[in-house]
Amino acid sequence: MTELNAKHHTLIQALLSRGPLKEDQFHRMFSELTGENPGVRRKAFDDYLLRINKALSYVQFELRGCRDQYDGQVYYGVVNNVSDEESKLGTTYSVAQIAFYKAIIEAIVQEAAQGTISSSDALNLRLENQVNSGTSSQSQGGPVPIPTALKNFSMSQKEKTLDEFVRDKWLSYTAEGHVGLGVRSFLDLRSWFRNNDVPSCEVCNEAGVKAVLCQKEGCSVRIHQYCLGKLFAKEKGERVCPSCGTQWQYTGPKAEAVEDDEPDCATQSQPPVEPKRKKLRTSRIGDGDIVESSSSQSSLPARNLRRSTRNSTRL
Repeated sequence: MTELNAKHHTLIQALLSRGPLKEDQFHRMFSELTGENPGVRRKAFDDYLLRINKALSYVQFELRGCRDQYDGQVYYGVVNNVSDEESKLGTTYSVAQIAFYKAIIEAIVQEAAQGTISSSDALNLRLENQVNSGTSSQSQGGPVPIPTALKNFSMSQKEKTLDEFVRDKWLSYTAEGHVGLGVRSFLDLRSWFRNNDVPSCEVCNEAGVKAVLCQKEGCSVRIHQYCLGKLFAKEKGERVCPSCGTQWQYTGPKAEAVEDDEPDCATQSQPPVEPKRKKLRTSRIGDGDIVESSSSQSSLPARNLRRSTRNSTRL
């Protein structure tokens, strides 16, 4: 087992206690602990995180870097890579609150690269749709019983829970007041996005939850706004879709801050996956997906999400 020193432990504990940290905060902490500048000594930084992840792998944890798809900023956090009965006990949310979260996530990924739903749509989601279809009553042809906790989950409880999710960084409010994913969801749901074929960004291969679509009808290309800056930064000629060649209407910021070597939702111990160009499937998030991703932050469903054979309905 890889041995870690007190500085490694300090870095891990900071992420566990504070939750995901912005890149500049994480880099500053790394510099204070090691005396190294990650901007200059990138290899030393990567090797440091690789050593941490080798040790964390023994307890099924992982330190990841991930972009917030709404503002393009990079965050670092520690996530739990296993979902089991014991980790379910770590959540501080109720059954109804977790069902509400699942319904919101599924509704958001159904919106073609918009990455948000309105607050009113979120509050009006039907939690009954989250009842697991794999019950014995259904297999016998009978109706699936709806838990009382879901039926009695009031509008005021939904409003309070929505604010809690935003506070805990599972969800976020956009400038327009819409509901989007929080940075912790981007960190924890990476495997679920891939397993359910949420269309990926043409540039970085990560899930294009919030992205820009190609203007040509029938072209499925989507690219994150910050990845467009990376793609077109060195383009001197016409800016076109990398797949169909259609002219891309793009007006970049005056100062583009996206670097080629920044992580999107990558780890320091795993290579990026190849792009997948499949149609989005909307598997239900299963009840066995509640994990504890930190010692002091509220936890929610994350990875190893099982599929449902029930046809999904648009929320």
